[in-house]
Amino acid sequence: MKQLLLDIQPLALPSLDNFVVGENAEALHSIKEALSPALIISSNNRFIYLWGAEGSGKTHLIKASKALADQNRIPFVFADDVHTLNDQEQIDLFNQYNELRAGQGVLIATGNASPSQMGLRDDLATRLAWGLTYQLHPLTDEEKAQALKSHAAARGMNLPDEVVDYCLRYLRRDLPNLMATLDALDEWSLTEKKPITVPLLKKLLQLPLNI
Repeated sequence: MKQLLLDIQPLALPSLDNFVVGENAEALHSIKEALSPALIISSNNRFIYLWGAEGSGKTHLIKASKALADQNRIPFVFADDVHTLNDQEQIDLFNQYNELRAGQGVLIATGNASPSQMGLRDDLATRLAWGLTYQLHPLTDEEKAQALKSHAAARGMNLPDEVVDYCLRYLRRDLPNLMATLDALDEWSLTEKKPITVPLLKKLLQLPLNI
């Protein structure tokens, strides 16, 4: 049964369309505008810095942005987790920022705090703060539950509320893992020819039934 979780098909690649917005609508809108070929302009709106706690969607957005920039052939620099960059890497990013600002293209960077609160070089922190800066907010449990129900509906799953509640209470709470678990549960229910229930999910996960 654990092998079924390992064998389940991976979720769709991150895109701006499959990003679950929650409270982050303004950040998503700005990214879409910056990466639209018709709207590329020489302004600080082409420079976007995203920060927030783990699980708030930073990596999803930067991967989705890179894919869209490649599709639209937009010059693009992305820097995930800038708080982990060493001194030389910070200098390189500073230089890339200046090159893009003097020409065309988009830079999107992410970190775990606002630009001035990560101990970055002053010149890089200043550059990152020049553009648009957004704190991303993790999804609430209610938003995660709705996302799981929408995902299940798209697969034609009959997903009881108690299964959603169990997932949010006992499983890893990041949305990709939760959706992958639902996909595995759907496959397992079809294999067993049984409806989706909490006991079936526990059996799939090989968790004790007295949890």
